[in-house]
Formats: sequence, structure tokens, C-alpha cells
Amino acid sequence: MAFSEFRPLDEKSLIDYIKAVPSLSSKLGNNLDGLKIKEVGDGNLNFVYIVVGPAGSLVIKQAIPYIRCIGESWPMTKERAYFEALALREHGRLCPEHVPQVYYFDRTMSLIGMRYLEPPHINLRKGLIAGIEYPLLAEHISEYMARTLYFTSLLYRSTTEHKCSVAEFCGNAELCKHTAQVVFSDPYKVSQYNHWTSPYLDRDAEAVREDNVLKIEVAEFGERAQALIHGDLHTSSVMVTCESTQVIDPEFAFYGPMGFDVGAFLGNLILAFFSQDGHADQVNDRKVCTDLIIASLSLFLCLLFSNSICFPLRYLMV
Repeated sequence: MAFSEFRPLDEKSLIDYIKAVPSLSSKLGNNLDGLKIKEVGDGNLNFVYIVVGPAGSLVIKQAIPYIRCIGESWPMTKERAYFEALALREHGRLCPEHVPQVYYFDRTMSLIGMRYLEPPHINLRKGLIAGIEYPLLAEHISEYMARTLYFTSLLYRSTTEHKCSVAEFCGNAELCKHTAQVVFSDPYKVSQYNHWTSPYLDRDAEAVREDNVLKIEVAEFGERAQALIHGDLHTSSVMVTCESTQVIDPEFAFYGPMGFDVGAFLGNLILAFFSQDGHADQVNDRKVCTDLIIASLSLFLCLLFSNSICFPLRYLMV
């Protein structure tokens, strides 16, 4: 490790850190003169630095022990970086075409050094808002899910391997707690965090809250440790070009139900579909965009369930 105890890095101390870590400095061609460093974190949880030099580039992501946008009054375990690095390496081993390579991980510093996804890679959500076409998206995401879900499940692994992996990712309990609250708890009860268009959807919200059968099904679904899932696979967790699709930010990773990642991604595509009317103008009525999103959604499901590794629909959906 470069430092013996945790300390948040800034642009100046980051250069010193990189100099002390050969596996990072080598990615910059061991030439640290004229480095350009830009902090691009979203401001909520982590610091993310893009580091570009004359002979190479990389990304540094550092978790801090609190929610960044709030401050130290809201603690958050920095161990989330460990599970993110673990998931990136495992998913990257299984699907290197669609997961950025991890160059280095420092558990003491809660720091990951990884491949920089250079422009024109952009966040998929921004691309869909801009109306950009991604003809290979469905093919790439279905391949990523089929490989990462199948090869980390009991369909492929031995019981011993599976149980050991499940046990390790149980350590990501704090972030799993947030997932449990936001996805498996709050939507089915009265909560200050729930929002809907009132009064038009009041009856629908009430119907969900009063559906005890649904709540039992949701609770059982959330407890299925079927595979190593990304855990937060929305369209902002995917970086894209027209030829490349890269899945990032699996800090919420845990062993959970296969359908969780599939449903999260599908739900985001559906939201993108319904949002297109709001982005329409006199120049672009967004009809082509809406047609492409529906086509991608349908193709994604078809490719996923007919994948060459024989990913079984029956096991996914039970």
C-alpha cells in the first residue's frame, strides 16, 4: 500500500500516491510530467479522478467513510470499495469485454485504480436523454448478464464455492441495508421517501401497500442468494459508445436474485421510453428513439434467454 492509514486524497496528494504505486504509474508510462487530473465524482458518495498523461490514462475512485454530499454527520462504511473491487474483478474475469479492468486496489485507502473509459464513452442515461442510438446495447448487456449471473450461480459452481462467495459478500451488509429499504421495504408501506402523482395514483399506491401476497413474494425474492449481482444496475451504471458497453459502479454488489439486475435494467429502459415525449421538440419528435428503446428491450430479453451458455429462464424467474 502507498500509505499506512486512510486519508482522503486530493489532486496534489494523488500524484504522490501514484508515484508510490508501480502498478498505477506503469499505466501512465512511468511518465508523470504534465498529468491532467479532473475530479468527476457525482458528489454523493465517492471521489472519482480521471488521470490523463502523455503516455496513458486511468481512473482513481476513493470511498470515504461518510456520505460526501452530507458530511461526517452521516457515516457510511468505506469498505464498500472492497466489495466494488471484488465484484469488478469477478465480473471482469467472466466478461472482460464489458467490465473495465481493475489495475490496483488498496483496502486501507479504500481506493480502486482502473481503466479509464475514454470519450466518446458517456453515461447511458445521458445518451438516451440525448436520443443517441445504441445498436449493440441489447447484445452487450445480455452477454454481460448471462455470463456474470450464470457463472456465479449454483448452475455452474460447486456448493462449497458458492457458499464461500455468499459468505464473503455478506460483509457488504451496510449497502445491502440501503437496497433492502429502498427496493424491498419502503415502496410497500407508508414512507417519507415514497413519491407519486397525487391524487391520480393514490389508489394504485394504496393497492400496493395493502397487497400482502405481493409483500410476501417481494420479501422471499429479496432473500434468494442465487448469483453475484451488480445490485444497482440502472442506466447511469453503464458507459457506452455505439460500439462499446461497459458496466461500472457495482459497490452495491451482493449475492441475490438473478431477476434483480434484469428487472432494474428493464425498468430503466421502460422509464427512458416513457420520458421520450418530454424530450421531444419540433426538430426531433423522438419516435425513432422510442421505437429503438422498445426494440432494444425486446432484443435484450430474447438474447438473454437464448444465450449460448444456456441461461435458463425457469431458474431466473422462480
